[in-house]
Amino acid sequence: MAKIKPSKGAPYARILGVGGYRPTRVVPNEVILEKIDSSDEWIRSRSGIETRHWAGPEETVAAMAIEASGKAIADAGIDAEQVGAVVVSTVSHFAQTPAVATEIADKLGTKKAAAFDISAGCAGFGYGLTLAKGIVVEGSAEYVLVIGVERLSDLTDREDRATAFLFGDGAGAVVVGPAQEPAIGPTVWGSEGDKSETIKQTVSWDRFRIGDVADLPLDSAGNVKFPAITQEGQAVFRWAVFEMAKVAQQALDAAGITADDLDVFIPHQANVRIIDSMVKTLKLPEHVTVARDIRTTGNTSAASIPLAMERLLATGEAKSGDTALVIGFGAGLAYAATVVTLP
Repeated sequence: MAKIKPSKGAPYARILGVGGYRPTRVVPNEVILEKIDSSDEWIRSRSGIETRHWAGPEETVAAMAIEASGKAIADAGIDAEQVGAVVVSTVSHFAQTPAVATEIADKLGTKKAAAFDISAGCAGFGYGLTLAKGIVVEGSAEYVLVIGVERLSDLTDREDRATAFLFGDGAGAVVVGPAQEPAIGPTVWGSEGDKSETIKQTVSWDRFRIGDVADLPLDSAGNVKFPAITQEGQAVFRWAVFEMAKVAQQALDAAGITADDLDVFIPHQANVRIIDSMVKTLKLPEHVTVARDIRTTGNTSAASIPLAMERLLATGEAKSGDTALVIGFGAGLAYAATVVTLP
């Protein structure tokens, strides 16, 4: 029997650089209120959101990802040619194939890097980070680019009072590379498919085939509504607050640390009330910096954690070397949590 040569990867992996891109158009709650019966006070009290960014025609999924990735690569102090794999998490790239990751890898100037997309909703960044860690340690690539990017404004029903105010657009990226000591902890991840109906796309793409739209919902102008993201708000809130706090604690335990050892908490930016409830349940000390990027960015799904991480580092609220707990959760219902050392 032939013996397979063992892999020669790095002993550990870490995040080396981070970058973000927010579309130029800032959308205040007043714009959202043009199509729903609500108020600025209600939106802020229920979600914490004051503004969000919506992408323009030129700010495509690929374009936003390339902007964020260029910053992350520069922040990591490497060249694009050194990136050996590109992992993109998104649910809003509408071309089924090829993967948008291949276009991004090419336009960044990588040397034919492995490139693929994943779909894990708001947990997507955590899934991508876990894959990148494995790739670096296994030795298939020295540096891996992990991107979370969304144009959720394309999947928002702007007449749906329950969701119209929630979603924003943007891209966040990190470079994962070799390390001599642990800097990305074990991932606690999973899914609860029995609850998948609580966050879903309203209509599947195949219903838009010619002749199969007669019974689909119409907008106020009488046009067939484009597929959008819908959710059962209260069910999602309860699940996130009670179940995801448990997952976050499991990630701390898996990393061998306690809440007192944390410097930063970066949860998925779904809702300020969810974030505040998790802080309380986890009994995070006052010294822990908590990301609340949702106030001005909205819910950007897979992009929310790297965007929040980038902003905390850029503003000085967090610093290089800080220990951070990150957790993403959403459609699927999928989730992923881990402890990382900030770049």
